[in-house]
Amino acid sequence: MRALLALSLFAAAPIGAPHPVPSTAKLNVVATTPDLAALAKEIGGDAVDVVSLAKPTEDPHFVDAKPSHIVTLNRADVLIDGGAELEQGWLPALLESARNSKLAPGAPGRISASVGITMIEVPRAFDRSRGDVHSMGNPHFLVDPLNVKRVVARIAEQFSQVAPASAPLFAANLAAFNSKLDAKYAQWQQALAPYKGATIVTYHKDFGYLAERFHLVVVETLEPKPGIAPSPAHLAQVITTMRAQNTGVIVVQPFQNRRTAETVARQTNAVVLDISQQPGAIKGTDGYFQLMDYMVTTLADALHVRR
Repeated sequence: MRALLALSLFAAAPIGAPHPVPSTAKLNVVATTPDLAALAKEIGGDAVDVVSLAKPTEDPHFVDAKPSHIVTLNRADVLIDGGAELEQGWLPALLESARNSKLAPGAPGRISASVGITMIEVPRAFDRSRGDVHSMGNPHFLVDPLNVKRVVARIAEQFSQVAPASAPLFAANLAAFNSKLDAKYAQWQQALAPYKGATIVTYHKDFGYLAERFHLVVVETLEPKPGIAPSPAHLAQVITTMRAQNTGVIVVQPFQNRRTAETVARQTNAVVLDISQQPGAIKGTDGYFQLMDYMVTTLADALHVRR
């Protein structure tokens, strides 16, 4: 409530209208989350300054909106958001207060990463009794490297519209990124290929795209429904499923309840893996490729032990 009041008071203060960016100036790029910021840096290179609104350890569904975010958005040339209602609970109010026409839906400076992505878990009917579901589907699609290829292509295209003079740089950076991604993707496939069909448990429905891409199976989530805290009855069901499926891996992100995962792990002889989807949340994962290397290696090592 205090945060909302602060935002309301700040919105009442006059903010200057955004000015055109000189051709020699860097683009001010704002990303809602660190993973999108990392991709923007890869494509923008020296032609952009990039900031993330969310911290690496924050749940992207529930970012602590601050008055400073309004200033950041007001001065931005480009906004990259995940879309698919990922930031629905906090971003719209910030944008309304920022009053920056460059970031309006459909403008070159507004890049919604979910555009063009084939979404999974799209509900047939929108029903809040099923938990914090998203009507457009699961928004955690950046853990699939092939989805990342689509996103960086869109970033390069729209950066070039906003800053045409830097278009050759963006194209070169995109080509270099894709070349590295192709090589890394082959390595990641090779690392996880021996565990095709292996089962895992996640806290939230946030690793479905990764599982599908690398042929793993998420048999249960510790949340009975998205955004709903685990109940003893549900955890008992998870334990029964894990024992029946010989599942020995539970994946949690930094902002999720690790103690709950540890309780289940003790009763199933499982290991709890700390894997973040955001660069910088875990030491040594400051960039996209570092993050994915860590994610794949951590999973492969744990699954190898369980064989």
